[in-house]
Amino acid sequence: MRAALFDRYGPPEVLHEGTGPAPGEVAALGSPMSGLKVGDRVWGGLPRTFGAAAEFVVVRPRHLAFAPDGLDLVRAAALPGVGTTAITALRDKARLTPGERLLVRGGSGGVGHVAVQLGRAYGAHVTALAGSRNLGFVRDLGADEAFDYATTAPGDLGRFDVVLDTVGTGMGAYRRLLAPGGRMVGIAFDVGNPAASISYVLASAVFGPRRVRFFSGEPVHDLLAELARLVEDGAIQPVVDTVYPLARIAEAHRALEAGGVRGKLVVEIG
Repeated sequence: MRAALFDRYGPPEVLHEGTGPAPGEVAALGSPMSGLKVGDRVWGGLPRTFGAAAEFVVVRPRHLAFAPDGLDLVRAAALPGVGTTAITALRDKARLTPGERLLVRGGSGGVGHVAVQLGRAYGAHVTALAGSRNLGFVRDLGADEAFDYATTAPGDLGRFDVVLDTVGTGMGAYRRLLAPGGRMVGIAFDVGNPAASISYVLASAVFGPRRVRFFSGEPVHDLLAELARLVEDGAIQPVVDTVYPLARIAEAHRALEAGGVRGKLVVEIG
């Protein structure tokens, strides 16, 4: 699937070819009991942070796992945060089962592009909302149906067993699409009115059977290992829009804020 996507949409734009030490390798150990050794290829994340960019970082072993075979570490950097979030949302929070109908809001974005692939791997019927230029892209990822979010009203979409909301706005309209026993999982609040979003999530747990579940993911070993297995099995592959060098990280943030990113942006350390 990764090769087919690259053939159609081209490889990610690389604004700089990195040099120096390979990213994602263990440089030193604080304890020999971790099961790791210097030089191991790993991926992971920093717990309870909003991100960091550095040439070296200290991480506890529980937040690391071996990186998947056959995937270079620059591309692998696009997956741990969004991949473990998608697994937690669909497998653990929504308990998505084969044959259920899944709606992914923001299907071409970071978490969304993984959730579309994961929903297909779990045997669901996947519908994705994305921008008009990305409809073919999300279909290639595995969506059975894809609709332009700008021209499609929620009421035109039908009923769903699970709604994964990566956008955060208009949650009420999408919650009303849930079938009996349906579950809505949100990973984003409406940045324009976060208090209202929080109140809505809390009220849904008290006043209705169609509860909205909200969570903030944290990459831990077992989730990272499961994500690596899914990558090695071919169920999930990262899609990298652009690779930026560390010196141009401000430019990467501006591109992300502007929107329209297909998959993920990666900052290469080197």
